Amino acid sequence: MFEYLNGKLVKISPTNIVIDLSGIGYLISVANPYAWSALMNTEVKIYVHQVIREDAHSLYGFVNESEKALFLRLISVSGIGPKSALAIIAAADNEGLINAIDNSDIKYLTKFPGVGKKTAMQMVLDLAGKFDATGAVGISLLDAAPAGNLALEEAIEALQALGYKATELKKIEKKLEQEAGLTSEEYIKSALKLMMK
Repeated sequence: MFEYLNGKLVKISPTNIVIDLSGIGYLISVANPYAWSALMNTEVKIYVHQVIREDAHSLYGFVNESEKALFLRLISVSGIGPKSALAIIAAADNEGLINAIDNSDIKYLTKFPGVGKKTAMQMVLDLAGKFDATGAVGISLLDAAPAGNLALEEAIEALQALGYKATELKKIEKKLEQEAGLTSEEYIKSALKLMMK
C-alpha cells in the first residue's frame, strides 16, 4: 500500500492529476484538481490511498495527512464511496462538516452530492465525536494566477465530475460570473459555499 508519492505534476483534468515518478505516470483522483495548478511541472508530495476493486485499481490523493485521515473516516461509513468522500472534502469547510456530524445536522449533510438522509444519519451514527484527533483540516495550495472564464468552465466541469447536477450549478452560475478573475480553485470553493447555503 502506498503512503505518499513524490513526483512531478504533469497533467491536470477535472477529476484527477497525473504525477510522473521515474517515468511512470500515476493517475490520482483528487478533491479539487485545479487547486494544484500553481504547482504544474514542479516536484510535489501527495498523500495517497489505493482502492483495489475487481475491475479497477484507483489512487486517491490528498494535500496532507489530515485530509487523508478525513477521507478514510468518510469512506468507512456505509453508503459513502471514494467519489462521494472527495466531493465532501472538496467543500473545504471541514469544521462545518465536523460540527454538522457532531450536532446531528442532517439537513447540512444532505447538501453533499450522493448523500441522502439515510447516509447522513449513518455519518452521524458512525462519526459523531470521533474527530478530536483529526480536527479541522486546512486544505489549500499555492494560489494560481487568474484565468478568467476558462477558469469558471474548468470549475463547473470539475464540480460535475464530483457529482453535482447541471441544474444545481446553473442556479449559482450567474453569481460566479460576477466574481471575475478567480482561479478554477477559487471558483470551485466559491461554488461550494454558495451550494451549502
